[in-house]
Amino acid sequence: MKPIDPLSVDFAALRVLRMVHAHQSFSRAADALGVTQSTISYAIDRLRRAFSDPLFVRQGGGIVTTDRCEEIVEAAARMVDEFAALTEPRVFDPASAQATIILSCNFYERVTLVPPLVRLLRDVAPMLKLNIISSTVQGKIQLNRGEADLLIGPIQLEDGGFFGRRLLRDHYVCVMARDNPLAGQPLEAERFVAAPHAVVTYGGNWRSRYLVEIEAQGHVLNTLLEVPSPANLPDILIGTDLISTVPLRTAQTFGPEIIHCDCPFPAPFNIDLYWTSRTHHSAMHKWLRGVIGQIAETLHHETPLKT
Repeated sequence: MKPIDPLSVDFAALRVLRMVHAHQSFSRAADALGVTQSTISYAIDRLRRAFSDPLFVRQGGGIVTTDRCEEIVEAAARMVDEFAALTEPRVFDPASAQATIILSCNFYERVTLVPPLVRLLRDVAPMLKLNIISSTVQGKIQLNRGEADLLIGPIQLEDGGFFGRRLLRDHYVCVMARDNPLAGQPLEAERFVAAPHAVVTYGGNWRSRYLVEIEAQGHVLNTLLEVPSPANLPDILIGTDLISTVPLRTAQTFGPEIIHCDCPFPAPFNIDLYWTSRTHHSAMHKWLRGVIGQIAETLHHETPLKT
């Protein structure tokens, strides 16, 4: 493998390296970048010769990174992001800005934070486009791959390379139809777990904190129905004796036919906003993060939570 001058390596090649590392696949990296697989192979071959390291080796049906590759990717990601930040305008005018911002989040954020955000953007930044994608349990990966600019959710990212801020705090409440036999009755732990439940699973391996608390206290929930989202939960609860458990701010969007009451397992949680160094210094993204923070602050005052 004939070496090449390391200084001949450009940012485009480092971007390819980063994408192959994120996807652990030449073909998926090619799809993400909108180029051919031969373009990916050519770039990786040049990098292999520049760093005198194979970077990726075959294992089973896929590829794995070498230790040297991990070191290079960490440094390369930092350099690419810092260079990209230098190209960002230092002044941002919302009224004339034209860009697409990709926000990764789930149902809770889509019914609490997104509606006021969209209204504000239409008012003060009408040419900004907002692309909402589902994070499920992929939010961290989406940020790393550059598939999302922002991630909002009840998660904690403690790895290096992520920036974050607290947005909201919430807790779980019980919801049921207004004519449910349990309506108006106090729900102590035993009665709560014995009641017929419609449980929102949300998908993936993520579990609501109230379920974790129930198991930790040795209870078994009487689960009769599982649904992947709270979206049509009101339609399911109306006309049945089922109850469910959702965050308070979610319950407040369900309309007058659904009532909510205290849950014996409130399981308080936080909603945080995360981003990476790729957008950390961007004037546009600084402005947007500030706007999201202001919206969260307004929601905090509109919905005082029990302490």
